[in-house]
Amino acid sequence: MNQPLLVTATQKAGPKLSLAIGAVVLLVLVALPLLSLLPDGHALQVSAYTLTLVGKILCYAIVALALDLVWGYAGLLSLGHGLFFALGGYAMGMYLMREAAGDGLPAFMSFLSWSELPWYWAGTQHFAWAMCLVVLAPGLLALVFGYFAFRSRIKGVYFSIMTQALTFAGMLLFFRNETGFGGNNGFTNFRTLLGFDITAQGTRAVLFLLTVALLVASLYLGWRLARSKFGRVLTALRDAENRLMFCGYDPRGFKLFIWVLSAVLCGLAGALYVPQVGIINPSEMSPTNSIEAAVWVALGGRGTLIGPLLGAGLVNGMKSWFTVAFPEFWLFFLGALFILVTLYLPKGVVGLLKKRGEQ
Repeated sequence: MNQPLLVTATQKAGPKLSLAIGAVVLLVLVALPLLSLLPDGHALQVSAYTLTLVGKILCYAIVALALDLVWGYAGLLSLGHGLFFALGGYAMGMYLMREAAGDGLPAFMSFLSWSELPWYWAGTQHFAWAMCLVVLAPGLLALVFGYFAFRSRIKGVYFSIMTQALTFAGMLLFFRNETGFGGNNGFTNFRTLLGFDITAQGTRAVLFLLTVALLVASLYLGWRLARSKFGRVLTALRDAENRLMFCGYDPRGFKLFIWVLSAVLCGLAGALYVPQVGIINPSEMSPTNSIEAAVWVALGGRGTLIGPLLGAGLVNGMKSWFTVAFPEFWLFFLGALFILVTLYLPKGVVGLLKKRGEQ
């Protein structure tokens, strides 16, 4: 029987076709914010809603890529990456709240009759320090947690449970009003970013382009790591950690490095997510969000880099439609999707495409 035309073309073109498709996708992503700058009523204008939705999905794609680095390559299934994402978002939100408040206290603090800022808010009126917090908050937490977890040789399902417990504890902490992070309402009502109106079309376009740039940079970094000796050690650690130790390698350093790097990428994604969406609250730390990230990676194909991006786009695209059409059934659909992927697509969509190409 003749093979499908697309499969035959893919076999002949090889990586060139993949690069061509990637270039087309990148051009479309770059064109979206430019089209959003067109005058209202123009046939080609991209609405602010569409730009925000795609920008949000791109931020989630970075989280999926970060999770793929630790799960797909190092074999560490994390169910707590939502915590790192939210910490980066809160660090950016602190700066945005300070800029909106001017010389006064953020609105939620005035409502709660606070007389002064907590010590950990010091310096957050400066954008440079806020960006340092975006990296340091998730990075240091991941460093401390990973150091003790990997030193104790915790792995497998126990590691997954501990990461889920960590993000759940963070969510409960940030829900409390006395912690100084807005309680269950979180941060919202942002006005400006570096003096620019945060709702202006130009500001949204720049934020979108920065998100695209971070996604491309993260993908390139992951590709370089995967092709390096470090990447080969990670895959060996995932497949046969005991044999790797017999060869003289200490897996703890490799695990800790990729774990912290993954957390930092999530923090940067969260920092770009907040000004585009306009809100950050403790629900972003919900264990459900971290489980969803695992579904994105599993659906797309873990250990493939491109697969998690595809999975994040597919799931969040379906979610944006499903939560409007059938909001009460979304979680049931997500659970069924995870079960079906586990049973019938163990290597994800990318693995299925590769299998079709080899037949």
